[in-house]
Amino acid sequence: MSKRALITGITGQDGSYLAELLLAKGYEVHGLVRRVAAEDPDQRYSRIVHILPRIQIQAGSLECQPSVFNVVEKVRPDECYHLAAQSSVGYGAQDEFQTWNVNVSGTHYLLAALRQLAPRCKMFFAASSEIFGAGDGSPRTETSPFQPRSLYGISKLAGFELARHYREKHGLFAATGILFNHESPRRGMEFVTRKITRAVAAILAGRAETIDLWNVSAARDWGAAPDFVEGMWLMLQAEEPEDYVLATGTARTVAQFAEAAFSSAGLDWTRFVASGAAASATGSGEPAMTGDPSRALQKLNWRSRTSFDNLVRQMVEADLQLSGLDPAQVMARASA
Repeated sequence: MSKRALITGITGQDGSYLAELLLAKGYEVHGLVRRVAAEDPDQRYSRIVHILPRIQIQAGSLECQPSVFNVVEKVRPDECYHLAAQSSVGYGAQDEFQTWNVNVSGTHYLLAALRQLAPRCKMFFAASSEIFGAGDGSPRTETSPFQPRSLYGISKLAGFELARHYREKHGLFAATGILFNHESPRRGMEFVTRKITRAVAAILAGRAETIDLWNVSAARDWGAAPDFVEGMWLMLQAEEPEDYVLATGTARTVAQFAEAAFSSAGLDWTRFVASGAAASATGSGEPAMTGDPSRALQKLNWRSRTSFDNLVRQMVEADLQLSGLDPAQVMARASA
């Protein structure tokens, strides 16, 4: 008998890759989506349209306790992957009440519903490296101090503590992944990595001349989303629920990302980055924060397998295709 999984945030980057992974493993996959998404599938389901016939969509709202309970009661999942969140740090500051309702109350409702209606379900909670706060140059582990500096980070820390509470107090199999930045061709348009790869395509298509980048010296630990969702799945296959950092362990600057993206298409990035920001591909700024994934490697045999250059190349190729260009031709000219 196949396992039944419930994914919140199935229409997002991580949710779509996770759904593909679970389907490939023979799972029955259910996705919790907001009713507004269910009413506008062409726009909201763009990342999962190719698998819609193979999954079951459950309309509901994480901001409504009865709605969450109704979905859990209907699905009775064996595994629950809680990925849905208001995930923009900037937006979290603009609408702090919705951020709290979705990221904290929604997580609480889901944990309570699983405890009451599906107590044997294994639950994964997606936390964020934002719970650590600012970087100081040292890699972050599962035992590093939490010092969030944004409402988003605070909300994710609250979710982390709720999951731990339900694990320790109520015996729920609740495991948290502390996720560092992870990208893909399905990354949201509002993130800097996707802005860069879209700019490469727009410039080659003749629809743009430059891109403005605010701080090219900012550094992030960037991994690949498909690798990270495999880590999520592995966490729920373990005998005991534990928390893990998922990261690559290497930080790169926005300038390095731009350099890799433009060079993959045969362009010199310094010619196209506006505002005089293209002075250096290494830059300097506040200390970078990286994650230490050694515990996940040791206990789950998980590592981020996609190289940085391959990740960037995949994103550029996807945006070239979306712009009506032939990625193979562009890349062939770039390597000639």
